[in-house]
Parts: sequence; C-alpha cells; structure tokens
Amino acid sequence: MSHPVLTRRSFVKGAAAATAGLAFTSVSAATDRPRKRYTLIGAGVRGSLFQEAIQRTHADAAELVGVCDINPGRVQLSLSRAREWGVKEPAGFGPRELESYLRSTHTQCVVVTTVDSTHDEYIVRALDAGCDVITEKPMTTTAEKCQRILDACARNRRHVTVAFNYRYTPMRTQVKELLSTGEIGDILSVDFQWLLDTRHGANYFRRWHGEKRYSGGLIVHKATHHFDLVNWWLSAVPVTVTGRGTRQFYTPETARRMGLSGDNLRCRGCRDAASCSFHIDLEKSSNLRKFYLQNEHYDGYIRDQCVFGRRIDIEDSMSALVQYDTGALLTYSLNAFNAWEGCIVAFNGTKGRLEHMARESDDQGAAVEEDTKTRIISLRGQVKDIVPRKGRGGHGGGDPVMMADLFGGKAESDPLLRKSDERGGAASILVGVAANQSFTTGKAVMIADLVTGWTRPEFPPMPGRSLPLT
Repeated sequence: MSHPVLTRRSFVKGAAAATAGLAFTSVSAATDRPRKRYTLIGAGVRGSLFQEAIQRTHADAAELVGVCDINPGRVQLSLSRAREWGVKEPAGFGPRELESYLRSTHTQCVVVTTVDSTHDEYIVRALDAGCDVITEKPMTTTAEKCQRILDACARNRRHVTVAFNYRYTPMRTQVKELLSTGEIGDILSVDFQWLLDTRHGANYFRRWHGEKRYSGGLIVHKATHHFDLVNWWLSAVPVTVTGRGTRQFYTPETARRMGLSGDNLRCRGCRDAASCSFHIDLEKSSNLRKFYLQNEHYDGYIRDQCVFGRRIDIEDSMSALVQYDTGALLTYSLNAFNAWEGCIVAFNGTKGRLEHMARESDDQGAAVEEDTKTRIISLRGQVKDIVPRKGRGGHGGGDPVMMADLFGGKAESDPLLRKSDERGGAASILVGVAANQSFTTGKAVMIADLVTGWTRPEFPPMPGRSLPLT
C-alpha cells in the first residue's frame, strides 16, 4: 500500500471555495453559541461517520472546517457529502498542507481516523500546532509511537481523546455499573473470549490490517477494544503481559485445502471467484465502490485483497495473560475464524461471579437479543438474571452515545468516566504491544519497561478490598 503525498495544486480550487467565508460560520444560528471547529484527517468509511456526527447530528455545537487525506478522491467524497446535506463544504487538502490549513481554518480540534500506524504522525503534528485531538482506537501501534504521543501531550500541555466506543455500549456500561456495586466482591480474575466470524474476521485479512506494520496485528487493532474494557471495568492498569499467537487459518495452505489456488492478489478478476466463499465484489457495495474501488488509482490501496495472501503477517488466533496492579488476572483470547461473532466474559470475585455473553449480528456490533445475557451467581450458587440494557446504532448503540459525548457540546457529568485520554489509550495499546513482544520472545513483558512518563488513567472508584465479605 503506497502513501503518495498530495500537492497543493491537487486541492487549491476546492479549498479556496471551501475556505471562503469560514470566519462567518463559527456560531450556531439556533443557539448563538460558538461552535467548536474540527478538521478530520482520514476520509475513509469510519471517517465518514465522524463527519456526519459533526456536520449533521451535532451541527449546533460542532463545525467541520477541514478534511485531509492522502487520497484526493476520498476528500472529494467528503466535500460532496457536505453539499448533499446542504451544509458548508470544509476545506479539502493533503498532509503536506496540514499545519497551514489548521491555521487558516482556525481549527480547534483534529479528528484522526487514518491507518493505525499513522495515528502518531497526525496526533503529534496537531498537538504541536496547538490543537486538541480526538483519535480512533487504537491510539497507535508501537511503544515508540506511544512515547511520541505522550511526549507531545506533555510539552504542549494538551490531551488526546481516544474514541473507545465500547465503553459507551449500553450493555457494557451496565456491566461496569454492576461491578462497581461490589455485588461480586473483589474481582480476582477475568476470563475474556472474543470471537470473530469468517465474515467480519476475514475482512481484516483482506484490508491493510493484515500487515502488522500498518495495524500492529489484531492483538493491537481489535483487542484494544477489549483491553480497554477490562482496564475500565476493573479500574485497574496492566502490569505484566505474556502472550502467544499463531496464524493457521488465513494461509495459502488453507486455501489450497479448500480447492483454491491460494496465490491471488485480490478478489477482482480472481479465477477462483465462483468457488471461493470469501470472495467479495466491490461493485456490489455502494460504500466500497465509492470509497475504494473508484479511488484506488490515487494511492494504490486495494480493498479486496485475498484473505489467504502471502503478504499477511498478522495472527488469526491469539491469547494473553495479563496481571493488574490490583492483583487481578486476565485470561484473554481472540479468534478470527469462528462460527459466530461476539464475546463471552466472566468476572470471578470474592462474593460471586458475573457472566456476560453477547452474540453480534454484524461488524457494527448489533446484538442478537436472544443470545445476549448477563447474570450474577453468588458463591453459594444463587443466580440472578440481569436484563441487558439495549442500545441503537453502531457498536451496539455505543457510537451515537460516544459521538454525543465528543461533539454534543454539553459538559454533562459522567460518574463512569467513559471518555478516555492518552493515558487510557496507552494502557490499552501497551497490552497488545507487550503481547506482540511476547509472541516473539516467549517471555513476560513489563508494561513499565515500554514507555516513560505514562501516568495512571483516571478511572471510577471501585469498592475497597478491605470491606467485609458479607
């Protein structure tokens, strides 16, 4: 995947039109309240959700003044959406012009939704330019890049908000509330399984995520959701990590055993298309066609790469053992070729056990109601079934709640402290980074050895461990 640098000439015409009159768009007509000014970096599918949140759902409090991407075709898609919605077009530009456009548009906050491995570049540039930052998870992919972000936050005295939407999913917020009551006592261990099916799981192997240099592997890209949830659920930070990971399913050998050639570059034009159950047709999806197929000539990014390709170097089955500063142990597993999608998680405490299971019907985390359960089992076996809290929207209802928190402009109190900064972002990705090291060395890795200047995230208080066990 190449990353050509865009020139000013590529965007000057559209940018000039978009920036004309920007100074007059910073006040909401409905409330006379100044709107916060955002620039979006990364105009792919995920970025489009942030654009809609800013320009439509929360337009009374937020204003999109710029869109930046290495791919000018996707920038133009963002501008066309603004026209369709009848809102002012943001300025469109490339990475070389970032700082100049942040100044000219008076951007206050930058939203980063690029390839994971490039998050640190744009986060640091935005912080150094005097902007706040919101970034998609994972915050970054390596310890070195994490250090760059922590250092930039310190020298600029600014923070990075990490968009952990699963904290906002109603059923997982409910789990946090239940644990906080102390009903199962002190949490001594957690068993966490996440299953990706061969529809959603395979999708990671046909995209840029299949190469560790871009994603850090699923132990960073995907598991960051889960490690953050456990950190937040426990109000604890990881201390040591031991991990193991393999790739045995998404391989050329598996393809050949399925009667496929196993050496194709992509689905488009593949001679195995008729017989491969993993084949996708970009033409049949409006989003995939518009965002990727019609724009791949700009940057060379192929969205339908073979899931069994030789370029892939990430694991498809992995596990980690994590010890926390509270003494709790996490046993974690992630499998990307399963028969169903969702999670099974159990918290074992001094007074009982909390079990939570959720099956998801699509890659946006929509829960299957009959296969979503939460229950508390006392030490003596009494079972209390909890009706899982429901939500609507992406990631089990977490996306709209998170977007409101990020862009709604209302400073409402949140006792669960769901909004995470760079400290929580580091606490999450460093578990995956440590697991990656352990995959290679076979040894336990100390989180404290990975970065300096990292301080404990702010978490909600949990019941004290000295309380009577009655």
